[in-house]
Amino acid sequence: MKKNKNLNKWLWKWHFIAGLLSLPFILILSITGVIYLFKAQYEAPIYKPIKEVVAKGAPITYQQQWEIAKANVVKKPNSMIVPSKANRATEFVSGMFGGATSLFVNPYKGEVSGQILPQRSFMFKVRKLHGELLMGKYGTKIVELVACWMVVLIITGLYVWWPEKKWSLKGYFIPRTKMGKRTFFRDTHAITGFWLSALFLLILAGGLPWTDVFGASFKWVQKITNTGYPATWNQFNIEENPSNTKMVSLDHIVQSAKLLNLPGEITIEFPKGKNGVFSVSNTNYSDLNQQKKYHFNPYTGKQVIKHDWEDVGILMRSRMWVMAFHQGQFGKWNFLIMVFAGSMLFLMSLSAIVSYISRKRKGNWGTPKVSISYKTGKGIVLIICILGIILPLFGISVILICIFEFLRKKKIKLI
Repeated sequence: MKKNKNLNKWLWKWHFIAGLLSLPFILILSITGVIYLFKAQYEAPIYKPIKEVVAKGAPITYQQQWEIAKANVVKKPNSMIVPSKANRATEFVSGMFGGATSLFVNPYKGEVSGQILPQRSFMFKVRKLHGELLMGKYGTKIVELVACWMVVLIITGLYVWWPEKKWSLKGYFIPRTKMGKRTFFRDTHAITGFWLSALFLLILAGGLPWTDVFGASFKWVQKITNTGYPATWNQFNIEENPSNTKMVSLDHIVQSAKLLNLPGEITIEFPKGKNGVFSVSNTNYSDLNQQKKYHFNPYTGKQVIKHDWEDVGILMRSRMWVMAFHQGQFGKWNFLIMVFAGSMLFLMSLSAIVSYISRKRKGNWGTPKVSISYKTGKGIVLIICILGIILPLFGISVILICIFEFLRKKKIKLI
């Protein structure tokens, strides 16, 4: 592929600057990402005494367990996870997302076996470091900005590295070992980045929906295009509320949920308000298409609405798929790919830093030079504009850079 030399230098300059600013953060994100993948393995022995019980005797009813849970938590439980085995304690969840806590009830002893407060766990701190650098809302913006520039790093890196002449084994598939340390680490960085670029972009796509600016924009697009969850997926109310009728027992709903034979983990959400309903759903990452949601009338126990995964909009389904892939939730193959990708991202970033230090001259940042007369083509400007719209923080950062450059050049002219 014949390349425009001036464009190549210009892209190399921006690849260099973006990398220099982003790499320290990318190292942190790759390390914490790999560590967090082992969350289940790390926490299993810690929480085993709370989650597992001795299945001896007749268990008390789910309704009684619910009453025990309500009496032992500050905030009322909003859902319950149906035990998958006889030796499992019943989990009652209060709150949602990062603020959720779990209380476990031993159905055979009729007592609380323990409580899990994720916010106090080691893995919660790892997640906070990965998602917001332990800096709250400011940290999430920094992580999002780094993720946006990682997209740019990958795109510019592909163009800069792509060979003009024929491909060769060494330098394009295997790092060269006989041309010095600098060349070896440069090849390690470039080869890893090139051959795993598509995988890195997929992982970034799975992380961006969690961000503040892009995530909010994505939800807005889902809303106006009606490609998210159906309105009745997460919230459904019955029209009438018979005041003289008691709610059916939780055991009745559990029995109805078991008869559905849903794969994966089954969750029962409790009624919200007087006209709320019991909602039954399953989490099945091995096959997202089998995920369903049912709403049951709390006074009659009858099913009032059913949702299949096909009822969910295309953008939400795509979002849930890439987010699950990002977390390695599709099984062992996905877990191993994510561990490999995180390790390679760390290696690639570290090798870039070593290569830079090896070539950097004392007292000089070593920024690639671009001809002053070179002007960016309309095609490149269009690509930058498109990326700026898709990735708002990247767009804002480019505008700020342009303003800074304009003021800097104007100041030089005045002097």
